[in-house]
Amino acid sequence: MKKILVPTDFSEHAEYALKVASQIARKNNSEIYLLHMLELPVQISNDGIGESNAVGASNDIPEVMFFMEKTRERFEEILNEPYLEGITVIEAIQFERAFDGIIKHSKKHGIDLIVMGSHGASGFQEMFIGSNAEKVVRTSDIPVLVIKKEEAEFKAENLIFASNFADEIKKPFAKVVEFANSFNAHLHLVFINTPNDFRSTHSAEKLMQEFAAKFSINNYSTHIYNDVNIEKGILHFANSINADIIGMCTHGRQGLAHFFNGSISEDLVNHSVRPVVTFKI
Repeated sequence: MKKILVPTDFSEHAEYALKVASQIARKNNSEIYLLHMLELPVQISNDGIGESNAVGASNDIPEVMFFMEKTRERFEEILNEPYLEGITVIEAIQFERAFDGIIKHSKKHGIDLIVMGSHGASGFQEMFIGSNAEKVVRTSDIPVLVIKKEEAEFKAENLIFASNFADEIKKPFAKVVEFANSFNAHLHLVFINTPNDFRSTHSAEKLMQEFAAKFSINNYSTHIYNDVNIEKGILHFANSINADIIGMCTHGRQGLAHFFNGSISEDLVNHSVRPVVTFKI
C-alpha cells in the first residue's frame, strides 16, 4: 500500500479522509496523491487542460488562472498541516468530472488505495444523483475506503467482511485479505441470513470455512447474523461487535441494472457512519 489517492474539494469531509490517509501513509511509508477536480464550463475544460503542470491554450483564460491559483493556495495551506509532516504529498489539479477524473488518476499513477470523504446522500439526491464516493465505489478497480466523520485515531483492528462467499468473490477477496493483513486486523467473515436467502447454521459455517481455507488470513472468525435484509444485518452486526471498518464487494452495476437492482455496497457508503472499504468484483 505505497500509493494512496485522496480526492479533495477542500470540504470538512475531504479533510477527514486526508487525516485518515495520513495515518495509513505514516504506518506504511506511503505516498499521498492529493487530487482536486475543477469542473469548469465545457467551453473552458474542452481545451485539453490536464493536471496542474500541463500547458494548454486555456491556461491564459483569466477564469482558469483564477481557479488554479486559488486551488494552489488551498494546497499550500493543507501541506502545512502538522498531520502531513514528513509524508510525501503529490498534489494535482484536473479539469474533469470528479468521479471520472478520480478513476483516470488512480490508473495513471498505479494507486493502491483511494480514501474519500463522504457525507452520504438521501431521498431524491440519493436516487437520482448519488455522491461522488458512491460513483467511485461503483467503478474503481482498486479498494476504496470511504470516511464519514473525524477519525482522530484510525483503527482497523476489527474489520467486517460481509458476503455470500460465492466463487465470484474469490478474486476480490485476495485484496480483502491483503488489506486486513496489512493492518493486522481481525477479519470477521459474516453471512447475513435473510428471509429471502436463508441458510442453516451448518451450511453457512461450512461455506465460510471452506472459502477461508483457500487464503492465508492471519486472524479471522466466522459469524452468522439474522436480519430482515442484508444492509440492516451488516449495520446491526457492526454495532454488535463495535467494528472499526465494514468491508464489501461491489459488482459495479451501471445504467438500468444499477437503478433497478441497486447496490448494497453503495447503500452502505451512504448510510453507515463507520468507514466502509469496497472491493470490485
